[in-house]
Amino acid sequence: MITSTANAQVKELVRLMKKSRAREVAGVFIVEGPRMAGELVDDPAWRERIDRVYLSESYVGKHKEETDQIRKACRMEILADNVFAHVSDTKTPQGILAVAKRREYDLKDITGGAPERSLVIVLDQLQDPGNLGTIFRTAEAAGATGVLLSRDCVDIYNPKVTRSTMGAVFRLPFLYVDDLPGAVSELKKEGIRVFAAHLEGENTYDKEDYSGGTAFLIGNEGNGLRNEVAECADCRIRIPMQGKAESLNAAVAAAVLIFEVSRQRRE
Repeated sequence: MITSTANAQVKELVRLMKKSRAREVAGVFIVEGPRMAGELVDDPAWRERIDRVYLSESYVGKHKEETDQIRKACRMEILADNVFAHVSDTKTPQGILAVAKRREYDLKDITGGAPERSLVIVLDQLQDPGNLGTIFRTAEAAGATGVLLSRDCVDIYNPKVTRSTMGAVFRLPFLYVDDLPGAVSELKKEGIRVFAAHLEGENTYDKEDYSGGTAFLIGNEGNGLRNEVAECADCRIRIPMQGKAESLNAAVAAAVLIFEVSRQRRE
């Protein structure tokens, strides 16, 4: 059992938890909590990507059978409770976290290998961690095939964001790109129709046909889509609003649009 916060392994874990660049260089991410860490351990495809599972001393005491199963499946370390609290990203640590190697996706993964039935969410400069996590959960629930993100979007591997996806990050392909307009052009070459959620939309969102391959462009919370990204769209659409609201939260707008696709495709 590791009992000191000065331990080299603990220091590295803290660095990975706090620094995006460190996680990127190492090619890993961190998940915390029994639900998400447990999902990695239970999934054979993810289990082989786990670098190590860390458990607090008190968690081990309360979950002996589970601890034995984890020990058989993965490399495991036990941390004294104060050490686990030191590395944890949550105010009330749940006593379990896992470090795992990232999966790498390409554009074919994002379209699900079948562009004619794809549903892609394209995010431009999204900055709010909660919005990104919610969009991932919603996209999975609505049957999206993948998420495409500009490089300057918030880091999906930020522990807070990863946690807020509630496991969707494990199952929904995603890809960060340096040239978002270029990547959108590649989607269009595959026959995917691109719609920009925009206040200057020609039609309301529910007047369009989404039965074929579809991609939605969703912009930054404060500034919306950059002009060069909006110009990539085949069509600009708007969500009608009443009252004095000028725009919707990015995650809410994404939910409205992708569940309309889900509705149309069920009919």
